[in-house]
Amino acid sequence: MSKVSVTGAKSVMDEVIETMHDLHLVHITDYDGTWDGFEPGDSLEGADETSSMLVTVRAIESTLDISGDEVGSTAAASLDNAEEKLEEIRTEINKLDDRRDELRGRQREIQEQLDQTELFADLGLDLDLLWGYDSLSVRVGEGDAGAIDATLAESDDIDAYEIFSGDKSVAVFAREQAEGALEDAIVGVPFTAYEVPEASGDPASNVAELEREHEQIATKLERTESEIEELRLEHGSFLLALEEKLSVDAQKYEAPLRFATTKRSFVVEGWVPTEKYEAFVSELDQAVGDRLEIEEIERAAYTSSGHTAHHEETAADGGQEVATDGGTDGGVVTVDDEPPVIQRNPNIIGPFELLVKAVNRPKYSEFDPTIAIFLTFPLFFGFMIGDIGYGILYATIGYGVVAKFESQGLVDFGKIVAWLGVFAAIFGVLYGEILGLHFFEWFGAHPPIEKGISDVMWAKAWLVVAVLAGWVHLNVGYILSFIEEIQLHSAKEAVVETGSWLLMLNGIWVFIFSKLFDGSKPEFIVGSEAALNGSPFELGFAGFPSIVGLVGIVAFLLGVGILLTGPWFEVVEAVAPFTHTLSYTRLTAVLLAKAGMALAVNLLYWGAYNDEEGFHYMYDYEPGYEPHGEEAEVVFGGIANMGTEMTLGPLQLGLEGALLGLPVLILGHIVVLAIGGTAAIQAIRLEYFEFFEKFYEGGGKNYQPFGYDREYTTDN
Repeated sequence: MSKVSVTGAKSVMDEVIETMHDLHLVHITDYDGTWDGFEPGDSLEGADETSSMLVTVRAIESTLDISGDEVGSTAAASLDNAEEKLEEIRTEINKLDDRRDELRGRQREIQEQLDQTELFADLGLDLDLLWGYDSLSVRVGEGDAGAIDATLAESDDIDAYEIFSGDKSVAVFAREQAEGALEDAIVGVPFTAYEVPEASGDPASNVAELEREHEQIATKLERTESEIEELRLEHGSFLLALEEKLSVDAQKYEAPLRFATTKRSFVVEGWVPTEKYEAFVSELDQAVGDRLEIEEIERAAYTSSGHTAHHEETAADGGQEVATDGGTDGGVVTVDDEPPVIQRNPNIIGPFELLVKAVNRPKYSEFDPTIAIFLTFPLFFGFMIGDIGYGILYATIGYGVVAKFESQGLVDFGKIVAWLGVFAAIFGVLYGEILGLHFFEWFGAHPPIEKGISDVMWAKAWLVVAVLAGWVHLNVGYILSFIEEIQLHSAKEAVVETGSWLLMLNGIWVFIFSKLFDGSKPEFIVGSEAALNGSPFELGFAGFPSIVGLVGIVAFLLGVGILLTGPWFEVVEAVAPFTHTLSYTRLTAVLLAKAGMALAVNLLYWGAYNDEEGFHYMYDYEPGYEPHGEEAEVVFGGIANMGTEMTLGPLQLGLEGALLGLPVLILGHIVVLAIGGTAAIQAIRLEYFEFFEKFYEGGGKNYQPFGYDREYTTDN
């Protein structure tokens, strides 16, 4: 990116704004008010009127519920006499909207009256019988007639009473010895009182009359809604086009608020892509001529010295110099800001920018970690879930989100979920697992890998693999940090700030995977029983020689020593290369936990037995099967193996048990699917807290060039 400065007289400011807006290239740097003698500019004439019209248009669009997808093309929309036409539409829509609000209000009132009158009609009594007594107290409402009767019978302050009840309503008539006795008597029973209207006649007739009025109001409301819909269809394209035109005008009119100005001149700074700089200068020269001074004051190319910048000076109003020297003596400094960021990732990687932006957008001087997340996040998730069935379900959920929602954020989220499902299914093929079951062989043989739920050697091997994955992952993070330090500062600072951590990380783990003091280390890490030497990974690696382990210790101590030459207080975190790498063992923990949950669900439904060959689900044996052999035993009979024997293809089940247990099987796998989704949280945690911490800070600005992406209008 190149930072440019455009200086000129106010007489050409309108032309400059128009040209810059049409180019849609310059990310304007807002003037911060720090230059001596310069003030932020004022809006151009017409800004207030344009803003007012824009508010009116958007209010009408909100009332009409206008969207571009429904309105369609606006190519034929004419903006001639737009102000007069807008006023006509506003008057008409306000009239219809007021009428609609009035009808809706009356509709609510009628519904409330109808609900209450239906309660009185439920009693079967005329309304004039429910009020107007001198010697009787009356209460009407909803309650338990039996409880009210029992309460009034026990009251000493009630001389006589009568209760009438319908399906929902209760009316109580009582002669009191003292005022308020009826109210006091029923205070302890469930009863909700209603105000009795001082009206007469049969409430059922009132209900019918209210229902007729309600229907009339509904008809009028439907007619009004239809008129509003006609307005929406008739004027929708015009309003969308007008809103866009006014938005464009508002941008132009308000642009000087971002400029530095004096009484007769202006200066505007901003960023353009370096490859477009010459085109930017050419267009401005063609539009304004030699009445402008255009300078490239900084080019955001990063070297070991920091920015590579071009410093020049331009003459401002009255001969005052505005120096763009990045802060050198003798002039007013340019506005100090970081270049904006354009993230250009391929379409397949682009959705993963969502995960990066959840932390923060990368700075211009930082590596964009999107591709790193794309390569590792699905890999971690797939390793932990590793199931064809769950993978297909996750991919289906992701596809559903993409198909249903239009929000770019949700679409990207759906694509990420679908991608995770694909990796879960791929690992499921390697594990030979479908919904926790092993129905198929892998190319005529046992699947190449296992999860370790039934073989402790595999579980230990996956712990080693997880540590190795973390070791590599953290090395990548530190190397990226090392490169950034060299580019932004110097090789010396890179060695102190990052090289020290690289030495400590690799030194400690080279020592751990060496034969030095091997008697104090777990056998599955080094030695003849090491996972990388014997079963299950027969790679012939039993550990680095002792001398290499000694070199590792020296490297670790050297890293600590180098760290002490810089910010010495960081030495208290010298254990971080060890603990952060161990954090990756959560991959194995989630792998085993998810496999265990799926096993529990399948065991509950299918049942299982152990024999000399190992653990077997009982989905291909008849109900009541008893395994043979000295070491054979049924672990659990399984719900599906209860009841009348039934053959279903290769499955031997119990008819009643299979049907009754099916909801248990389905619900159980839904729970495993939902809980398995937390594997994504564990995977992204490793990215954010272990990996990003090494090289990534974020805080960059999105590249937002001055201009407008027209959708409903053209430049003309």
